[in-house]
Amino acid sequence: MPYANVNDVNLYYECHGKGAPLMLIAGLASDSQSWGPVIDELSQHYLVIVLDNRGVGRTTPQDGGTSIQHMANDCMALLDYLELPDASLLGHSMGGFVALDCTIRYPARVSKLILAGTSALNSDRNNSLFQDWVADLKTGMDAATWFRNIFYSIFSDRFFENKETVTEAIRFAVEYPYPQGVTAFEQQVDAIAAFNCLDQLPNITQETMVICGKQDLLFPSEESSNVFQVIPHVSIKVLDDAAHSIHMEVPGAFLAHVVNFLSAEDVPPRQDVG
Repeated sequence: MPYANVNDVNLYYECHGKGAPLMLIAGLASDSQSWGPVIDELSQHYLVIVLDNRGVGRTTPQDGGTSIQHMANDCMALLDYLELPDASLLGHSMGGFVALDCTIRYPARVSKLILAGTSALNSDRNNSLFQDWVADLKTGMDAATWFRNIFYSIFSDRFFENKETVTEAIRFAVEYPYPQGVTAFEQQVDAIAAFNCLDQLPNITQETMVICGKQDLLFPSEESSNVFQVIPHVSIKVLDDAAHSIHMEVPGAFLAHVVNFLSAEDVPPRQDVG
């Protein structure tokens, strides 16, 4: 198994395919395997790099302390380890925070930027919700119930219409062989709450694409569109049939937008909703 010993963590990563490098950065409580629905297709076009953020998956130690800046530093250190001068970044949710921090602090290392289901800061509502999830873990809530409660916030109504799909998703989450500990989850929640790069968005010079789910309860599409429209070279895509977990619910539409954006040579339009 590939590991990179960087920044006092043993960072788990995988590389798939070949071509221009594209790093995928996962969200809260998610790791490299959360990109499963899109890795195969993306690896037909790019060198796809996925990693387990500190505090999750096979990266150790899980409870060594973290912040968005720590995770961004790990991503850049992984590029160094792989001897890559730069890469395009695709970050989902908390991974979008990490991708933004990489772009702001290491602009020469980021080719293009894709932000999915995210914002430049977390809302008070989300911070309270995530702290409730922490409290539920600490009180010993049944794992299946805990994951089901999270699914209510990240999947669309359509997802719950197929009971077999819901049951299988919960089973997979409960039986996942690399579970995240309570302390590590809380540290990621605290890292999210502490991040805010709103004032620095106008300084981002990279071509940027924002992908929103019309049914996203955590980062509503209208709010994300308003936040990110200040980035000089930004295009915004709103997918009607998706909630927060965009690449899991509508991988085909998600992939089409990503591949078209990364393959385009021209600066994208300022906004393209649809």
